[in-house]
Amino acid sequence: MDAEVRPEGAISVRDLGIRFTRNRAARRNFKDLFGGRTRRRRPDEFWPLRNVSFDVAPGEAIGVVGRNGQGKSTLLKLVAQVMLPDEGVVSVQGGVAPLIEITGGFVNDLTVRDNVNLTAGLHGMTTREIAERFDEIIGFAELEKFVDTPYKHLSSGMKVRLAFAVISRLEEPIILVDEVLAVGDAPFKAKCYTRIEELLAGGRTLFFVSHSEKDLLRFCTRGLYLDKGRLVLDAPIREVVARYNADYGVKG
Repeated sequence: MDAEVRPEGAISVRDLGIRFTRNRAARRNFKDLFGGRTRRRRPDEFWPLRNVSFDVAPGEAIGVVGRNGQGKSTLLKLVAQVMLPDEGVVSVQGGVAPLIEITGGFVNDLTVRDNVNLTAGLHGMTTREIAERFDEIIGFAELEKFVDTPYKHLSSGMKVRLAFAVISRLEEPIILVDEVLAVGDAPFKAKCYTRIEELLAGGRTLFFVSHSEKDLLRFCTRGLYLDKGRLVLDAPIREVVARYNADYGVKG
């Protein structure tokens, strides 16, 4: 059996590492670029993630747990392949619907209508599919009166609603959710919860970053606990949450 052939929704991460520089002015020179692993380490460099390995089967719901600055959002960006690792390999089978930096992919000067067409099209929706789902997307976002309004004139809450409405209607097998449910009013959060549950029921693979224990336990069955750039525990979500709470004195 060919180990490289995996069904859609499967993810494999091996010895993953990514290096950041605290001081943007400290650029790499040619010796750095071609020195490989043996090049000298700059004092302003750090590894938000290193030596991280795990596999995800299609349909799994993974909660990523850790304090701020421990690499959770970076891990999702690497899985989404909007960032590339300095070490190791991330293998993703199938497309990804990224609910990360949720308002970042929209164009300020375009209208709501044009942004829906652009964003959905970039994620592989055909013109016909966009037309068929357009009213549903706008209705979910509650923006019926703002279809021809430039995106830059929307409130922050409207922007979040639009982004969630578009991305959650994609047919991609993998969904990445990074703290988006921390934004918005209670009725809209309830709609988001229901939509995520529908996607999970349909067999989607979920990566979910949240500081809400309640949300993690609601959506996820397995957890990845990141601390100081390392994957310190990969276990059922209740075990991961309990370990995190014990390590940092959080009351459950």
